[in-house]
Amino acid sequence: TNAQADAAAFLAQRAAAAKQVEEALDAHPLSQLLMSMPGVGIRTAARLLLDVGDATAFPTAGHLAAYAGLAPVTRRSGSSIRGEHPSRAGNKHLKRALFLSAFAALHDPDSRAYYDRKRSEGKKHNAAVICLARRRCDVILAMLRNLEPYRAPATPANDDTTSIAA
Repeated sequence: TNAQADAAAFLAQRAAAAKQVEEALDAHPLSQLLMSMPGVGIRTAARLLLDVGDATAFPTAGHLAAYAGLAPVTRRSGSSIRGEHPSRAGNKHLKRALFLSAFAALHDPDSRAYYDRKRSEGKKHNAAVICLARRRCDVILAMLRNLEPYRAPATPANDDTTSIAA
């Protein structure tokens, strides 16, 4: 039928466009760097390159988190201060990409340990994933600044610089 032919043509166009994006992304020097991080695939790397670029526009990771809408906001009115709340501002596409990337990274042991620690502090699932996404902003910015691929954070058990005082 005509509707099936239209749908097939649309899917073929979509596949061709996806292939072009993937080829363009592979040609970008920072794409492999970003995809070395657990939870960052082709789509997330493309979103990061579109919205963050080489990260020179962000003086600190806090600026990047605020731009993405991941930094907590204190609600104030006069003398009333109502604590920390998730931001509703920021780049919604980047925020979604970072959130889904953090959620996908829960299979990584280091990310899972951080998530579990936030859950044990009483945070709900979404709040803990947002905390993880915010923490990953620090890592992404460092990766882009130093042009180094992702490496797992040094834990006290793995770190040779820590010693137990006798």
